[in-house]
Amino acid sequence: MSIKSKVFAAAATLTLVGGVGAVGASAAHAATPSAGPSAIDIFSRDFGTHAHPNFTLDTLRQGEKVGQPQILFRTANFDPALDYTISYQGLVSDFYAADLVSAEVDLHYGGGATAVPAHGTTAAIPFPDDAAFEVQYDPYGVDSGLCAGVAATAVSGEKVTLEPCGVSSKTLWIVDSADTIRGGYVPLINGSDTNFSQPYVLTYPGAAYPTDMPRPELYVSNLTGEQGANGQPIFGTVNSNQLFGADFGVES
Repeated sequence: MSIKSKVFAAAATLTLVGGVGAVGASAAHAATPSAGPSAIDIFSRDFGTHAHPNFTLDTLRQGEKVGQPQILFRTANFDPALDYTISYQGLVSDFYAADLVSAEVDLHYGGGATAVPAHGTTAAIPFPDDAAFEVQYDPYGVDSGLCAGVAATAVSGEKVTLEPCGVSSKTLWIVDSADTIRGGYVPLINGSDTNFSQPYVLTYPGAAYPTDMPRPELYVSNLTGEQGANGQPIFGTVNSNQLFGADFGVES
């Protein structure tokens, strides 16, 4: 059985990304009509809100090839470079069962670890089994087989590009929050993460703006801020350029 099949044999009943219900319950702002109900618009907290995301995930110059840079671009319902869909989704433990993430990633984000609360009680708090997903570039609703990810195991500064979907943890994004990506703003940890004290998360260049030329590229960098006893980030301490939201479906 392929990795893709194993993931969704394990997670076939799940239709969530960080607590999200069935995809399509809210309207995406930047997909062409062909993208359909599974369309997803990922945007930065720095530039928009769920009501007005303004700039969303985009494939530079519509280049449907491995290694094509991932950027943010102005929302429009006619630009196929903005067309993305959820390729696979489930919990980190599901991806671990499918041999798509390491045991260490499963330990920290798949519910395997526990931590004693800082206030000194003896009760252990389990780390959550976080939601995870792949996001596939689907211009005009046609599957490309390419997902936003990293070409090599995540390190600080590694650019986010199009990479083959369903092959490795490099195209997996873990929702590092008890909050949801729908309706909230969350850090997204790359599935190939090896730094569990300051994981490598999706980041937009701090001094850049999406209309800058050349277009600023998304990359991964160490998560900023503080973590609570259960490993979740403490909001208000995370830099806003590492917080992302998403809208789903296509506006009617």
